[in-house]
Amino acid sequence: MNTSRQLLLAALLCGASFQAFAATPAPASVSDCWIRALPGDLPKGGYFKAHNAGDQPVNLIGISSNAFGMAMLHQTQSQGSTSSMAMVEQVAVPAHGTLVFAPGNYHVMLEEPKQTLKVGSSIPLTFSFSNGQKVTASCAVKSAGTMGQ
Repeated sequence: MNTSRQLLLAALLCGASFQAFAATPAPASVSDCWIRALPGDLPKGGYFKAHNAGDQPVNLIGISSNAFGMAMLHQTQSQGSTSSMAMVEQVAVPAHGTLVFAPGNYHVMLEEPKQTLKVGSSIPLTFSFSNGQKVTASCAVKSAGTMGQ
């Protein structure tokens, strides 16, 4: 095979490989994101579904937002008739699975809002995963009495 045909074949193979790589969906995603707007300076709760389309578990390791001074992963822990919230460093999203952040379970504690939240508006949150992926989701602001989507 002459050199120009070898180069053409190599270019075609590289292009096909690049297209296949570029078309591969990212393993982590976020859906159904919403924020419970509590009055005044009370911390707000963030809830969502974290999805993992990959073959290996991936950890959600952090959340950030320009709308808040602080965002932390928390879990509600119940012991008999009392419950408390504990900060968690990371939460595993199973391979080919979904982890739901909902009232009374895992949630994002959002503190130090930089402006008053308005019910009906949306706030972007950026989710950081252990595989280096960052996903930004638009989160609907809902009233304080909302218990689910």
